Amino acid sequence: MTRVYNFSAGPSMLPLEVLEKAQSELTNYAGSGMSVMELSHRSKWFTDIIETAEAVLRKLMNIPDNYKVLFIQGGASQQFAMVPMNLFGGSKKADYVNTGSWSKKAIKEAKKYGEVRVIASSEDKNFSYIPEITADMIDPEADYVHITTNNTIEGTVFNKIPDTGNVPLVADMSSNILSEEFDVSKFGLIYAGAQKNIGPAGLTLVIIRDDLIGKAGESVPVMLDYKTHSESGSLYNTPPTFGIYMAKLVFEWLKELGGIVAMEKINREKAGLLYDFLEESSMFSSPVQKEDRSLMNIPFVSPSDELDALFVKEAKAAGLETLKGHRSVGGMRASVYNAMPVDGVKALVAFMKEFEQTHSTGEGK
Repeated sequence: MTRVYNFSAGPSMLPLEVLEKAQSELTNYAGSGMSVMELSHRSKWFTDIIETAEAVLRKLMNIPDNYKVLFIQGGASQQFAMVPMNLFGGSKKADYVNTGSWSKKAIKEAKKYGEVRVIASSEDKNFSYIPEITADMIDPEADYVHITTNNTIEGTVFNKIPDTGNVPLVADMSSNILSEEFDVSKFGLIYAGAQKNIGPAGLTLVIIRDDLIGKAGESVPVMLDYKTHSESGSLYNTPPTFGIYMAKLVFEWLKELGGIVAMEKINREKAGLLYDFLEESSMFSSPVQKEDRSLMNIPFVSPSDELDALFVKEAKAAGLETLKGHRSVGGMRASVYNAMPVDGVKALVAFMKEFEQTHSTGEGK
């Protein structure tokens, strides 16, 4: 069977070169006579894997020396609690920006540990845009400000990272980390679930400024304290070894490609192909405000639920997989993460054109 183009929002497709490299090393990693999945996390082989993964990532993202890179578990959803558990060390107040489903979950979780103020929201227009954030909106006493840089379900992105002054900026970057250049020094903490642009599900990446470590109270469990993972080099307990190995391969693939600058150029080309077609189409349209459209997650709709369902069914038969929109918003969604080749988006656009010609009702948008 030939591989399909997988437009899933996560777990998402991985670069074929990475999968083939992992396949070639699966039963005997680096002459060890063992699979990576069998290696001790204390072995010299795995030490080399995790140290290389961090070193390559630091170069890719230009991570300053005063930031720690942590490889942990629990997904971004666990970070919704870990962030306030660790950062509510001062006023126990935080400012959040509500831009969709994942922001709402983060807000709900943080309210268990301190005072949460929603300083801006796009809920008034069904999360179809990114609200403007200005310095005067931020509480100078807040322990941190939280944003979701890319909204997987709604298809919006922060094209301008807000300046939060002396208040640390925390970002859920799960769905657009490594897709475009970010100035890490603008953030106090970045976290990301791996299963979109980093590797397989089960690994979570945390990039945290040194001065934000060690603020957790005594009641915070050891495994939920950033200090635990920082002091142990992410090896306090058995980490997700295979996930870290796969992340290393993805980082090396990205480096070989030309780094994040090259990746961003490709991503803009891919997104442009699909958005340009949506602008011209008489059947399909984007529900997202143009200036806030994501490069990674592109929702679109047809005139009816029936056409949506037919489109998803016929697309699947054509080898275009997982295009059904999230159950909370409906329609369709194409997630075009780093591993999605340009040819995959071209195949999708060609199919959409053919579908529109075949099923057109002659009505405009």
